Amino acid sequence: MTELAYTLYLAISLGMTVWVAHTLSTNGEVFLVQCFGHNAQVARSTNHLLVVGFYLVNIGFITLTLSNGSEPETWPQMIRFLSGKVGLAVIVLGGMHFFNMHAIARFGRKVSDWLVEGQSYRAAA
Repeated sequence: MTELAYTLYLAISLGMTVWVAHTLSTNGEVFLVQCFGHNAQVARSTNHLLVVGFYLVNIGFITLTLSNGSEPETWPQMIRFLSGKVGLAVIVLGGMHFFNMHAIARFGRKVSDWLVEGQSYRAAA
């Protein structure tokens, strides 16, 4: 029972992490291009770095929480085990998403301004 619970937890949590990272990366690139002053190269690079960081934090969290809690011995315990661990992983995924969106919205404008200033400076020189 315990091995099945751990296998299901890893499969569900890692599968969700990959799906969320892919979805955010694919759909977020347009947003990043806008935030970074229509500089597609900076947007793609930032997008890739965000995905790598997202994987590192979430996979680290998932593997760290593997040892927390008591091991399930019955089906109801396994359902509680999975719902608690997967639910926590989903909350972390959502928190990471909102943190990243806030950081991009905040710092993306600054980067966009720097890029515009740099282009204006080179044009004047």
